[in-house]
Amino acid sequence: MAVRGVRGATTVEENTFEQVRQAILEIMGEIELKNEIDPKEIVSAMFSVTPDLNAVFPAKIARSRPHWEYVPLMDVQHMYVPGDLEKCIRVLIQVNTKRSQSEIQHIYLNRAKCLRPDL
Repeated sequence: MAVRGVRGATTVEENTFEQVRQAILEIMGEIELKNEIDPKEIVSAMFSVTPDLNAVFPAKIARSRPHWEYVPLMDVQHMYVPGDLEKCIRVLIQVNTKRSQSEIQHIYLNRAKCLRPDL
């Protein structure tokens, strides 16, 4: 097995606990499903949020998912760049997998699809 990075991003319309919670659950579910990730094989995950999001730590929501209680998680604030996508949550998961990097499916949802139109 090798350690691979899996990227993803999504957006919310409002800075509320419920919208951020739903967005995190949706993107994490898609990432796990599309990449057949077993949470026991996750090395760590890092979340970044744009400065306009502060309703809840994404890691708190991720940790509530089944088998994520021991995954090392970190939240950071994404650097501000004028004109950047607002209300955006990004994630980078490092996972032990037999997949090659070219087989990894990075997931971009909602308005975050514009971040990687090549995918």
